[in-house]
Amino acid sequence: MAATGLPVLDLSRFDAGPAARERFLAELRCAAREVGFFYVEGHGVPRAVNECGLAAARDFFALPEAEKLAIAMVNSPHFRGYTRAGGEITRGRPDWREQIDVGAEQPAAPRAAGLPAWTRLQGPNQWPAALPGFRDAVLRWQDDVTRVLVRLLRAFALALGQAEDAFAPIYDGAPHQLAKIIRYPGRPAGESDQGVGAHKDSGLLSLIYQDDQGGLQVEGQGGWIDAAPRRDAFVVNIGELLELASDGYLRATVHRVVSPPAGRDRISLAFFLGARLDATVPALRLPPALAAQAAGYTRDPNNPLFHQVGANTLKGRLRSHPDVAARHHADLIAPAASPEGVP
Repeated sequence: MAATGLPVLDLSRFDAGPAARERFLAELRCAAREVGFFYVEGHGVPRAVNECGLAAARDFFALPEAEKLAIAMVNSPHFRGYTRAGGEITRGRPDWREQIDVGAEQPAAPRAAGLPAWTRLQGPNQWPAALPGFRDAVLRWQDDVTRVLVRLLRAFALALGQAEDAFAPIYDGAPHQLAKIIRYPGRPAGESDQGVGAHKDSGLLSLIYQDDQGGLQVEGQGGWIDAAPRRDAFVVNIGELLELASDGYLRATVHRVVSPPAGRDRISLAFFLGARLDATVPALRLPPALAAQAAGYTRDPNNPLFHQVGANTLKGRLRSHPDVAARHHADLIAPAASPEGVP
């Protein structure tokens, strides 16, 4: 356990021989089950790649506002690009962070009658013209952390009594990737401290690399637990798709970010690994001992969970970015639209 109370796992032990692997899987199952958040060390991503990502983030946020707004997310039907502070909504309230959202580099899918609405999420990124190295730094980091989370998915499959490749059919080829490069500006005492409001993540697994300014907090039984920055470590947490697949044996954990004090800011690189948008989350047959502890996945009328991955992903994007939804997807948010119509 770290001083903050979050478990610390060494991923290199997953490939260090049978005995080390079994101990690692037991620790992973315990960390995921009891907390839902943990630090990962021994992941193999070079420090230089992580630090290059942070440096690229600072270069981007130092650009004049006009250059950042030139690639504003509202211009992208695929929810890619820059969002100024207060432009993303969590639980009905604005988050005080500016960010750029980046996904897999793909051509836009055709938009035609009869195609599922979630196909609109596929498309190109927007890149700052003034920073030609930004694209390479972010995509290199995204590729490296994707490999980390795929290794963890293999480990989770084994920890749940499944074949090591149990999740591969829903992510092989084209997993849904989303990187958020984020700056949290400081705020004076007395103002709202919502950097990001309390929420759960919608994908399979999420990963965060932080600078040295704290603020990430995890909901625990006794209150909020600080996930303080830890040198060279990633913070990893469970998403809703793993909760669905395990029938609630694994649970997506509520977390938030508290704004830094005035005169400080916080930079983080966040990555969200989801299944392929065309996939359907399977219901795993857990071993009896684990199945007896599975309480069922969360059923929240304000946040319905869909086994169809594209529908689950699009739901969250429409809710978090109402300006993009209104400009590009008004047909999906009309009063007559139903959740069944979203997929």
